[in-house]
Amino acid sequence: MTKHGSDETLGTALTLKNMHRRIVRDFLDVLVLAELHNGPMSGYDVITFLHGKFHLLFSSGTVYSKLYSLERNGLISGSSNQRKRMYRLTEKGEETIKAIMNTSDKIQYFMSSVLKLQR
Repeated sequence: MTKHGSDETLGTALTLKNMHRRIVRDFLDVLVLAELHNGPMSGYDVITFLHGKFHLLFSSGTVYSKLYSLERNGLISGSSNQRKRMYRLTEKGEETIKAIMNTSDKIQYFMSSVLKLQR
């Protein structure tokens, strides 16, 4: 492979990595709701989940800002448990994530359609 070819490969890899990070960040609220559907979590647990599942490390500011936003919108509730705050879905949050899960086929079809347009 030529030097130019390896530069293109490196550029493509960086572009894909940035796109992956952007998609996860843009869907952070959905990812948090989906994971809270499995049970309560702390902010640290959310950061650990994101890192383990997506190999991305988000700042605590990014994660806690999203948690506070979800809490203000009535989708989750937080309560202090010793030294950490635990978050759980509210009834509204449960209904929201169930509705999102029920439309996942439509979301996949949409994404597939978008990507086919690019070919």
